[in-house]
Amino acid sequence: MERMNEAEVGANADALVVDWDVPITMDDGTVLRADVFRPVAKGRYPVILSYGPYGKGLAFQDGYPAAWEGMVRSNPDVAEGSSGRYQNWETVDPEKWVCDGYVCVRVDSRGAGRSPGLLDPWSERESRDICEAIAWAAAQPWSSGKVGMNGISYYGMNQWFTASRRPPALAAICVWEGAADLYRDAVRHGGIPCTSLWKAWFEPQVRTVQHGVGERGARSRVTGELVAGTETLDEETLRSNRVDFAHELTSRSLRPDSYFETRAARWDAVDVPLLSAGNWGGLGLHLRGNTEGFMQAASKQKWLEMHGGDHWSSFYIASSVALQKRFFDHFLKGENNGWDAEPPVNLKIRHVDKFVERKEQTWPLPDTRWTRYYLEPGNAVLGTSVPVDNASVTYEGLGPGLVFMLPPSTSELEVTGPVSARLYVSFETTDADLFLTVRLFTPDMKEVTFQGANDPNTPITQGWLRASHRKLDAARSKPWRPWHSHDEIIPLVPGEIYPLDVEIWPTSIVVPPGYRLALSIRGKDFEYAGPPVIAQHPRHEMRGCGAFVHDDERDRLRSVFGGRVTIHTGPAHPSSILLPVIPPRA
Repeated sequence: MERMNEAEVGANADALVVDWDVPITMDDGTVLRADVFRPVAKGRYPVILSYGPYGKGLAFQDGYPAAWEGMVRSNPDVAEGSSGRYQNWETVDPEKWVCDGYVCVRVDSRGAGRSPGLLDPWSERESRDICEAIAWAAAQPWSSGKVGMNGISYYGMNQWFTASRRPPALAAICVWEGAADLYRDAVRHGGIPCTSLWKAWFEPQVRTVQHGVGERGARSRVTGELVAGTETLDEETLRSNRVDFAHELTSRSLRPDSYFETRAARWDAVDVPLLSAGNWGGLGLHLRGNTEGFMQAASKQKWLEMHGGDHWSSFYIASSVALQKRFFDHFLKGENNGWDAEPPVNLKIRHVDKFVERKEQTWPLPDTRWTRYYLEPGNAVLGTSVPVDNASVTYEGLGPGLVFMLPPSTSELEVTGPVSARLYVSFETTDADLFLTVRLFTPDMKEVTFQGANDPNTPITQGWLRASHRKLDAARSKPWRPWHSHDEIIPLVPGEIYPLDVEIWPTSIVVPPGYRLALSIRGKDFEYAGPPVIAQHPRHEMRGCGAFVHDDERDRLRSVFGGRVTIHTGPAHPSSILLPVIPPRA
């Protein structure tokens, strides 16, 4: 039965009403549970809805204390104007939204938190559930009938999938650092399996709040209720109530599969107004979907925002909350606040010591000077012209690899946009993995890294390709963003030279005079030369890629992927990297 409680809003002068564990019945009879935060004053208000697997009753501060404390320490404004008592992982703080005339609805996803059912992340069933939750929210007496979705990561990813179904009451989405194609953006970078989702995510973050964990789990700091349901189920029952997530991801090596089709946006159907916000340092999950979403979505009202820094702060700081509210005020409240005249692209251009905001009209930027730099193995440099002589250089597949450097910059050099490489390569075995990293070095050859979404020593950008996945979709490929079909595995013939087009994720960097950009090519993940940083949740070493590593030894047999790789250069095989050079602004 629905229970009603009123709660004072700590630092906020107004009050809000909280409806705990409100039942929402799905078309198959399953009852999901939601918490509803709404203004005390009776009326009809627009809704901000989120749906996810992290337990709506688990406070950010309790579930992820290190992330919360670090964020508030670095950005005190995150905690200002709120008691924080309703703060939940990667969703909006109700105290900061209800006071401005919004209702916030948090739904525990099927099989998680207080909602029973089969736990199956990003499934078609989840997308249907969200559409039904949106319809329910739109029909409530406190609702204006307009629903928006907002949130980070998971709460952004499922917005793409939900918008693809065109629920009538969905009026706008704000996708903050959210992948849009589970295969390409998260699980199989360039066809290479990334183990983060089942090792570093599903096990420590989702299974711990699966519905039925009950007494073995946490309690809400506000209500005292069990976060993961009133029942405490045995392990065998819990196992039967969730998919074998690791198996689901590792048993499928190709993209054309109903599992991955369900977990990818259908761009021609995404026509809702959208704000897509990505992170330059979100390599491995929190970047590509945002730029692709902006470029490919059918919506005629769409905006792209790109920033840096850690994964959470960018969403919660005061300036970002104001940006989100301005967007939703326009599309959910109908306010004439000038948002419709806002330039479509808002970039935080990255420098070595700061970010500089700049508005643009399109992405990629219209005045981009697409510039090829050619690999010269003799002196390990990147030159502006094709080398005169044919040459080659070989490295061990799982060894340190090769580094090619641009000459020291004589003036500021801005590189902002998508990056790609075309390499002519031969192999000792029938397959190989290529890991490409764009890096930055000071005049005295010290590497410059950046605070990424999840790792404090993130390089400029990265790209990946499994050679047997080299087939391109010619209709969707661009010189600056090759599009791999991932629909068949084509083994290599040892010794034969293949042209390989490698997608490298978008980036932004202003290279100071005297600094040098570099391209690293190897057969394993980038590793920062300094000491590793220990992540607290889940506890693991971060060496430059955070949790987004490709270390599944079952899939990357040394006998195959440890073979020697040869890069060919020169007139016959002009291996190169294509950089988006931006001319100086007046």
